[in-house]
Amino acid sequence: MTQHVPENLRRLIAQLGWTIEQVAEKSGLDQRTIRGILEGTNRPQARTLHRLARGLGVPSNELFLDPARLLYRHFDRQTNPVIAEVVEDHPELFAGWTEADFDELHSRVGTGGPLTAEGAATTVIAMNRNRGLHEKLALLLESSQAELIRSILEVMYEKIVTGAP
Repeated sequence: MTQHVPENLRRLIAQLGWTIEQVAEKSGLDQRTIRGILEGTNRPQARTLHRLARGLGVPSNELFLDPARLLYRHFDRQTNPVIAEVVEDHPELFAGWTEADFDELHSRVGTGGPLTAEGAATTVIAMNRNRGLHEKLALLLESSQAELIRSILEVMYEKIVTGAP
């Protein structure tokens, strides 16, 4: 799982134009730890990777991405340039968004091709609504009502999968 960490760390440092010293300062990690990760001689713990990602200003999963996926990200962003306009015009819609959320948005298409500004805004609102529902569902699944919620979800899922009325 950590096989892509050194490569992604190098890429992120280069994108930011930072030195190892700057990464150490921002993440609170020592330079020796960062060099070990870059060289692949240090198998970092989850806590270390979390601090590193936070210092770099990226979600933790950014460190684990298969670099081949980055090609798709670049392509999707090129095919949906209107999204940057929507972000600029409606920054409030993107509060708390992760890179993965933007990846999902950029991978969407409208009828006949790239999203329009209106289509992108509508998609963002739907994605935010779904995120809110996911958070509520996660809370319910940790509550005393978990078994009831699981049962309801299983019944609904079977109806959709089997096409039953």
